[in-house]
Amino acid sequence: MGIVVTIILYVFGILILGAVLESAIRKGINTSIIGRFLEERYGIKEDKNNASFPDDAENHQTKE
Repeated sequence: MGIVVTIILYVFGILILGAVLESAIRKGINTSIIGRFLEERYGIKEDKNNASFPDDAENHQTKE
């Protein structure tokens, strides 16, 4: 029983770590000089519909 709890906690920790790293990397790229240059030159913006957490209230907007 102890091994199962350990595995579940380990997987949960890895998922949280992945979400934190993804968020940090996105913010780092978007605020970097190269990120701003690409946004100005090519108009690349973050796609709000492709979020890591689809249950977030912001992401429940309908396209018309």
